[in-house]
Amino acid sequence: MATVRSINVGVAAALLALAAFTLGAAAQQAAPPDIPFAPLEDTSIKDPDNPTKVFRIDLARVEHEFPLSRADLMKITPENLAASSQEQIDQIYGRITAGPIPDGQYLGNLFFPRGDSMRARLEEIIGGLPGRLAGQKVEVIENIGRSLWKGKVISRQQRILHNMIDDRTLLKGFVDDEATVPTTSVPRGGWLGWILPKEKVWLLFPAHIYCGQSLLDARRESVIVDYNYNDDIEGYRKSPDSLAGRGGLRIRDEIRMVRPGLYLGRAYANRMLLLNFTLYSADVAAHDGAAFAGGGLVAEDCWPGEQQRSSALR
Repeated sequence: MATVRSINVGVAAALLALAAFTLGAAAQQAAPPDIPFAPLEDTSIKDPDNPTKVFRIDLARVEHEFPLSRADLMKITPENLAASSQEQIDQIYGRITAGPIPDGQYLGNLFFPRGDSMRARLEEIIGGLPGRLAGQKVEVIENIGRSLWKGKVISRQQRILHNMIDDRTLLKGFVDDEATVPTTSVPRGGWLGWILPKEKVWLLFPAHIYCGQSLLDARRESVIVDYNYNDDIEGYRKSPDSLAGRGGLRIRDEIRMVRPGLYLGRAYANRMLLLNFTLYSADVAAHDGAAFAGGGLVAEDCWPGEQQRSSALR
């Protein structure tokens, strides 16, 4: 697969770009959610030429044999998602729909797939010496991302969003005309939040949002977050916003709703899975959570798939 050729930045800029527009907040210790999961392997299929070959269970079968109830979905949190394996994350994502396109401020958390495969992804996506160094420093990139990224502000009506990026010294010199960068406020974490409950953050890395095909599960649509042609969005600045676009890492996110206020997302760089993330709004969860848990209807802005429609008709 071709590596990114048009981005002429050093190691520091490459690490910064990955951290800045791929979301995150500190992951907490937790166990995976207590919900049904399919076995990791489909033992009913064998390859006579390769008896040791492992076949993954397809998502349609997972959804049919291990459906998630509303009560199951209410058990899922940003914390226990971050404690789940990639296979578990994939199975959850394949059993949910896009729901309504979110609107307003959503706080975020990121979690990389673990192991050597993550290092290989970074090396291939970035390429060259920066890629090899990034592949060896996955934990460093994750920590940088968690310290910089606070979530997203989404305009459902305009179909655009901006990422909330902490105004840190690390970003000085990378941002064009810092004095004109739009800002917003988010809750401050940690002990300092008791004294200063809010902190000001920049709004950077704009993107268009629309319904489109999932790169994991083509049976139904996801909400797509597209950075490739973001230079027509008001407030766009070439540095650093272009790092996420078609001249940089070519980022494309997709999200689906777990329950009101909570979305599960997948971030791709050059069509390769880079990381998983969550978006969470406590206000939406408090306002709509009880009705959802009780079986209330869910608005679907994107195509929910024939399998979902058949289930609803039954």
